Amino acid sequence: MNPIQEYFYRIDEPERSTLLFIRKKILESDTENITETLSFGLPFFKYKKKMLCYLYYSKKHKQHYISFYHGDRLDHPLLIQEGRKKFKILLIDMEEDLPVELILDLTNEVKQYIK
Repeated sequence: MNPIQEYFYRIDEPERSTLLFIRKKILESDTENITETLSFGLPFFKYKKKMLCYLYYSKKHKQHYISFYHGDRLDHPLLIQEGRKKFKILLIDMEEDLPVELILDLTNEVKQYIK
């Protein structure tokens, strides 16, 4: 098992399956340009080898989230900045329907800011 797989398999169900589904959708959304890597112990997604977003867990909110690079340029009511300079996060509520289209729309918007 590679380090990225190990990261996900340390997470309990049903969160693991949800995060693996998000991972799959992000990677499939642009198979030529989006790759993943493990940085700082977290799964990072890169667009043309530059930072796009990553997955993590918020102890403050007690929820997993996806954090978008260039999030400071994104304007959506569900995004939270909380003092971050370049990032905004989208909390993943495991009790609600997964906002797959929103996640993919936000990743596409971030790609516009990556040079």
